[in-house]
Amino acid sequence: MRLRPLISLLALAGSLWSTAVLAEPRARVDGDLPEDLRERIVAAIGEVEDPPANRFQARRRARDAANSALAVLRSEGYYAAVIEDEIEGETPPVAVIAVTTGERFAVSAPEVEWIAPEPDPTTMTRAEAVLGLQSGQPGRAADVIAAEGRVVARLAELGFPDATAGQRRVVVDHATNSLQPTFRIVAGPAVRLDGVLLLTEGRTNRAWVEHLAPWEPGDRYTPEAVAELERRLLETAVYDSVSIALAPIEENTAEGLRPVVVSLADQPRRLLEAGAGFSTSEGAGVDALWTWRNRFGRADTLTFDFRLAEINSRIGLGLSLPHWRRPGRSLVMGAYALDEDTRAYDRRVGGARAEIRQRFGATSFLSGGLAIEAGSYGELDINDLTVPLTPIERNLVIVTLGANAFIDFSDDPLDPSSGWRLSVDVQPTAVTGDGSFMFVRATTQGSVYVPIDAAGQTVVAGRIRLGTISGASGNDLPSDRRFYSGGGGSVRGFDYQGVGPQFDDGTPVGGSSLFETSLEVRRRQVWRDLGVAAFVDAGSIGTGTMPDFADFRISVGAGIRYDLPFGPIRADIAIPIDRRDSDPQFQIYISIGQAF
Repeated sequence: MRLRPLISLLALAGSLWSTAVLAEPRARVDGDLPEDLRERIVAAIGEVEDPPANRFQARRRARDAANSALAVLRSEGYYAAVIEDEIEGETPPVAVIAVTTGERFAVSAPEVEWIAPEPDPTTMTRAEAVLGLQSGQPGRAADVIAAEGRVVARLAELGFPDATAGQRRVVVDHATNSLQPTFRIVAGPAVRLDGVLLLTEGRTNRAWVEHLAPWEPGDRYTPEAVAELERRLLETAVYDSVSIALAPIEENTAEGLRPVVVSLADQPRRLLEAGAGFSTSEGAGVDALWTWRNRFGRADTLTFDFRLAEINSRIGLGLSLPHWRRPGRSLVMGAYALDEDTRAYDRRVGGARAEIRQRFGATSFLSGGLAIEAGSYGELDINDLTVPLTPIERNLVIVTLGANAFIDFSDDPLDPSSGWRLSVDVQPTAVTGDGSFMFVRATTQGSVYVPIDAAGQTVVAGRIRLGTISGASGNDLPSDRRFYSGGGGSVRGFDYQGVGPQFDDGTPVGGSSLFETSLEVRRRQVWRDLGVAAFVDAGSIGTGTMPDFADFRISVGAGIRYDLPFGPIRADIAIPIDRRDSDPQFQIYISIGQAF
């Protein structure tokens, strides 16, 4: 066994421990002082490892400590403080400072002196209004410096980004125990904005970036406008970094306008991702996604997706155009081929969709779109629930108009700990082919997240979802447009689509109305990055347009959460209450993000 590294490590640890134990203040602080002031003085004086070797060294330490203490006292407004350095004892001598604070000086008549060229009177008045220094308040240096900073920041907000503070003058009057600060402010010229200077090694088109700018050439500069352009570029998720700043004054145009420099660093243009999931109710599945970013030079995203799973498999193509025609509006288009085989139905269809989404705030939006889907549908006759079941084969073309609103006031998209969310979705639908009719499908869901401790480590989360279909029912209604419940995204513990009416063999029927609710308690970091959760889910499916609670199904469960930088990985086990013969004993779910 090699002991030398271990011995060296132990020696180092012992040295550090002895240093920490033997460290002592550079000087003892005596005097009647407020506790917070004493702590600041002690911190400023610092510590030494060894006691002074003689009185001469102790005297030098006391004088150094007195100078440090005096600087702290003056910064707090004690300009008449008296500090005496003393030496006590012989072996070893002890450095001591005796502090008498005296009266604290107060601010008196603060002034702003404008250095030519002065801004307009309105600007001067608005800038001076944020000074925030009142005659009579303690003359703390930090307050004086902060007041100066507020004036400069306010000038930037008013269109003077080149504003600076000159050498301030502070007159300390010992006769009146006051200090009178004079701030010398150089506002500089008012800046009016020009277009964009784009710096990038990527494909982004300069004209598209200028289209995003929330100002017109000639508008006065505001920090909010520049920050809004930065946010609009970042939310496209195409760029690794976005940096925006005013060009130097030397870059001003002949008309006196100042360009804005936009520096963009693109994410990798092509990205291949793969994933997998598993639950005992829905089986296993693998996914692949190929992404091509900024193909057309306007932060667009082109995707090709592929999924192979026990319940549904698909291949699809999608194109997203952020800030389409106006900032905050996105155009999303896609086409797909789908093979879905569930207990309730199977379908083999192709489809296409187009959606326009308008964002409000960071994650809330309104959207509207059109979708068309055509293919074969294998269903069961729901007018006869007895075995043997009667199959129905139909070829249908389904055209859907969609309108959706999503309002998000939660604090995190994958792991919320406070706030609430509300979504509403309405889909007028026309069906042709083997049957022609129309219906309207509407759903709404609300969720709320309440932290029950100050740190937000324990969160109570609740969810309610409602749905109704009017205009069609029974066998007319395509099986994939009916409501189903049960599984990882709804009522855990039951089979996928396992809540609601069933045929005699346990095959789900589906319905025209839906009610679901969940209550979950989540506790973060029970041990390192592991958290736990306990939950109750419930739901029912009705055959009429209003929810039917005659067959209300409930489950309970628990799970663990492992926190990663982008969100938690969750593993849940859920058990049905008052289970039917066709219901499972339990179900297990593994996924990314919270259940809702």
